[in-house]
Amino acid sequence: MTADIPIVAISAVAGAAFSALLACVPGLHIYNILGLLVIGAHALAARGAAVPGEVLVPLTAGMIVGYSMLNTVPSVFLAAPDESALFTVLPGQKYLMMGRGYEATMITSAGGLIGLCLLVPFLGVFGPGFLPAAKAVFQRHMHWILWCVIAFMLMSEWPKGGRFGQGGWGKFLDAWKSTGAGLLTFLLAGFLGFILLYRSPISVTAAFQNLLPAFVGLFTMPWLLLNIASRIEIPRQLLGMSTTLDRIVLAKGVMAGCLGGGFAAFFPGVTGGVGGMLAGHATAVRDDRVFLVSQGASKLVYYVGALLLLFVPGLGTTRGGAAWMLKGLYVPHSRHDFYMALGAVALAGAVSFLLVGPLTRGTIWLLRTCGYRRLSWATLWIILGLVWGITGWMGLLIMAVSTGIGLLPPLLGARRMNCLGVILLPLACNMSGVGPAVARWLGLL
Repeated sequence: MTADIPIVAISAVAGAAFSALLACVPGLHIYNILGLLVIGAHALAARGAAVPGEVLVPLTAGMIVGYSMLNTVPSVFLAAPDESALFTVLPGQKYLMMGRGYEATMITSAGGLIGLCLLVPFLGVFGPGFLPAAKAVFQRHMHWILWCVIAFMLMSEWPKGGRFGQGGWGKFLDAWKSTGAGLLTFLLAGFLGFILLYRSPISVTAAFQNLLPAFVGLFTMPWLLLNIASRIEIPRQLLGMSTTLDRIVLAKGVMAGCLGGGFAAFFPGVTGGVGGMLAGHATAVRDDRVFLVSQGASKLVYYVGALLLLFVPGLGTTRGGAAWMLKGLYVPHSRHDFYMALGAVALAGAVSFLLVGPLTRGTIWLLRTCGYRRLSWATLWIILGLVWGITGWMGLLIMAVSTGIGLLPPLLGARRMNCLGVILLPLACNMSGVGPAVARWLGLL
């Protein structure tokens, strides 16, 4: 076992460093890169040169940790709003337009680091005893819990026009503009999800990346297209911290983030964004600093926790994403695998946090040198090549259709979270036992 420690450490650090660089590319998700690695690993295994678990597990863990820590950089610096939307966007973009993007990135990363420091010991000490019992309790109730999450997500799409103003049909239509856009987006995305689940046009050889073109179209392409179409001027950024993070701010943010990320990691179909939204409502998060801390913690606990559930002894849960792809190559056998994964996550977290500052400064320099729109154009071509390389021309067609759905929220003032109907609606129907009946009613069976 001791002979494997250097290999595990090197693999974890390499995975964190590699994904940290990739995380700075806007719209490029780590699951897409893991999909390419899975293809390569299967090709090596077919030739009798399988990648050993001491390399594969820490490399995957390092990549997940690096991405969840560093993808804050493009989400802050490469998603700038125009002045008309400045007061309806997330605090990270508000900080950016005030010249404090570096500060927002460091606050969010601090939340991620604290979330990791809590996640690793909690799973190491309580995971093997607590999580299998929790799974046994919740297993029979997953379907109605998921429906409650969906109902709350849709009902909380409040009108953006405020409570005051002239009554009548004008106000009624204004009130239903964002709410109706959210419902329409959710239903259209859910219909697309049923198509991909029951009658997918994607080739069987790329079935493990079945949702790749849909997610790229729903979330990445609208972001890039709006960046290219806009004429945004990003103000000069201050390379320093002007906010003091006291213990109360950190405690509130980390509590909300860990609750949301842990909920999303444990319950199928719920993502980190949905979990963070639920936890934000439950803990009444209002302060921008608390929100940034909570998002950093939620994101890291969600991505890393979902992967580590694969290794918890006695749990036997494959949450999806990285764990689902990794399980096709390596199945954990003992507590040795569990603690190897925990150690790799801890080491990768330390390395990733040290990279936040330099990569943030590098991104600011790149924005000044190349410009906002040029970076978005370069990313657009990278994403198109990735989708075509993995899923072919049919994947590009699905991406085009899903891009139309994904443009509805930003154009009509709804939340992009409603695009998650692509997985939430089919999964909730299947867990309730009505999935095949709905698919038959839609003409897919």
